[in-house]
Amino acid sequence: MSGKISLNTGEIAALDWIDQQADGMVTRLRDWVNINSGSHNADGLEKMRTCLEEAFSPLCGEIAAQALESTTVVEKNGEVTQQTYTPSFHLRQRPDAPIRIVLTGHHDTVFPKEDSFQSWSMWDDDRMNGPGGADMKGGLLVMLHALMALERHPDREQIGYDVFISPDEEIGSLGSGPHIHRLGSKADIGMTYEPALADGSLAGARKGSGNWSLKVSGRAAHAGREHHLGRNAIIAASEFALALDTLNGQREGVTFNVSRIDGGGPPNVVPANGVVRFNVRVAEEADQDWVIGHLDRLTAETAERDGITAELFGGFTRPAKPMTPANAQMFEWTRAAGSALGLDIKWNATGGVCEGNNLWAAGCPNVDTLGACGADIHSHNEMVLLSSLPERAKLSAIMLMKFASGEFDAKAARALAAGGM
Repeated sequence: MSGKISLNTGEIAALDWIDQQADGMVTRLRDWVNINSGSHNADGLEKMRTCLEEAFSPLCGEIAAQALESTTVVEKNGEVTQQTYTPSFHLRQRPDAPIRIVLTGHHDTVFPKEDSFQSWSMWDDDRMNGPGGADMKGGLLVMLHALMALERHPDREQIGYDVFISPDEEIGSLGSGPHIHRLGSKADIGMTYEPALADGSLAGARKGSGNWSLKVSGRAAHAGREHHLGRNAIIAASEFALALDTLNGQREGVTFNVSRIDGGGPPNVVPANGVVRFNVRVAEEADQDWVIGHLDRLTAETAERDGITAELFGGFTRPAKPMTPANAQMFEWTRAAGSALGLDIKWNATGGVCEGNNLWAAGCPNVDTLGACGADIHSHNEMVLLSSLPERAKLSAIMLMKFASGEFDAKAARALAAGGM
């Protein structure tokens, strides 16, 4: 169903409870924002996960630290190593309930511990500036209070849910991605708490994304005495990057972004190593084969150079999330829940990616911008609207309560996805 909905007295009481928590939400958000939890700050991430355990404990679900597998990375000098991750936060509630929902989020930010942006400040009565305030510590509080409202609903036993909050979303969810996929494959629907825009708009269709590193190895030599004996890895890497860039515009919706070339050394040495790092965005799943074919070709052409070897690392980690009928139905339910609060929910397609892509890859229809409203994320101007914390918590709470009562049919959405993803 979609369109206008009504709220019963129990649902209204749950929403009134959220309003009563508004000041406490702001206080806790300020505390969380002051914890640096950059993606590579293990101590800060663990401190933040401990805060999550404390905050979510009133739900009385089973809380666990989910260990993540390490992944392969190429260092600046070309050395191939393993990236390790701190555990994810996982809460499981009523695993045998007839309706299964997975709620995802992340507690890492893009701001490292040495960054100057480390604490919150108020721009006015509503706009708070702070690292991760919108993306997405505010969203985690929205999720928490929506679930606490659900636990006050008489039909709560109809819903079982998994809350999965990862420490590596801002660096691609490489460690947490397989776990998100596993949970999404077993859930009827998904709800993810990335920030909405300042005007309340949500993200609709999302592109797919992949990150790669091309390791190029050559032969070092003295730049003066034996330049002719050297094989310049930086030149080979640069020519690969230039060839990659020429692919832009050849297929609609597909973009190649060369972000960095590492390697080399002193100017009197022919460089023996180079690493090209790049991102690819695709509009649909079929684009991936086209991209991979070209990457394989360009890698082989680089390796054919005299004295040069090339090895490609990486891949597509977040497939495209199109606006299929199943995902459209999720948005219609979101719009209907918003209308009960006097909100006109809109959405737009975006080239950005998030855990909603991972959920959809598992066949799980989802809405992925249910968090706080904000702007200028990933910058020192990141801003969150404090008034949106209770507002968005109520939006999710209505959805959860309607899923519990059956007014929103979560299993129908999953069936719709299975019939035509």
